[in-house]
Amino acid sequence: MRAAGAVLWRDGSVAVVHRPRYDDWSLPKGKVDAGETVPAAAVREVREETGFHAVLGRYLCQVSYRAFGRPKAVEYFSAQAGSGAFVPSDEVDELRWVPFAEAGAFVTRDEDRAVLAAFLAEPADLATVLLVRHAKAGKRDNWRGDDDLRPLSSAGWRQAGGLRSMLPLWEPVRVHSAPRVRCVETVQGVAADLGVGVLLEPRLSEEGYWPDREAGLVRLLEIADGAGTPVVCSQGGVIPDVVSTLADLGGLSLSGTPCKKGSAWLLAFRRPEPGWSTSDSHTSWPRLVSAHYFPTSLPTPTP
Repeated sequence: MRAAGAVLWRDGSVAVVHRPRYDDWSLPKGKVDAGETVPAAAVREVREETGFHAVLGRYLCQVSYRAFGRPKAVEYFSAQAGSGAFVPSDEVDELRWVPFAEAGAFVTRDEDRAVLAAFLAEPADLATVLLVRHAKAGKRDNWRGDDDLRPLSSAGWRQAGGLRSMLPLWEPVRVHSAPRVRCVETVQGVAADLGVGVLLEPRLSEEGYWPDREAGLVRLLEIADGAGTPVVCSQGGVIPDVVSTLADLGGLSLSGTPCKKGSAWLLAFRRPEPGWSTSDSHTSWPRLVSAHYFPTSLPTPTP
């Protein structure tokens, strides 16, 4: 069984719900429905169990255990509480906002304590970036024009549609893209829904990144600065190097840096003290503390 949930937080407290069926206190979570992505399931389940809208933040962890004799895997995100109000139901009859430091002792299950430990390992208010590889654009050999102008294929437009549905779960506020047409087309639907333009980023194209890698990294960190989550679309020749380099600088261990077309990396940075800096000294740069890969934004059938 696949499931998803979140540590829903506000003002130094997290939401903990009581389930009368089990007589336990737990984090909000639930099964991923058929035709639903894991992030979408997390947001839906939080609303159903708490009554609050969730704005996703960094990915936390996956916990696995057996439920009703079957293996169950639950993926958790950090999520900031938006508007809403709790209404008791047969499934959840009480909600409490518990201070961060007390939440681990308040929940019933060890699995929830492990999730809370992952959440508390970093500040709640991290800077997040959605780094997207452009969707499919057909084979280069079949395109006779300028490769910069090669558009998305029909499969690529389906992937772009999936991104258009998934990325808003983080409530992005800005959309950036390498200048190639296929990159811009991948995220233009997200930008249209936000009512903003797509800001072109030559430093994050393959031809702009490699002559000066440090300038490209600095540009991504500059985009990450400020309120809200930006979407950044780049290419397969750039994204793995960006992610692995920032992970190495931040002391973050990754098992690999895959980068399928139409995929996305969710990056989370600790905001440095006394302030955001992209000076010549890497030690003053924002530190990457979490990097989670979504191989596709398209939902898959769930049994």
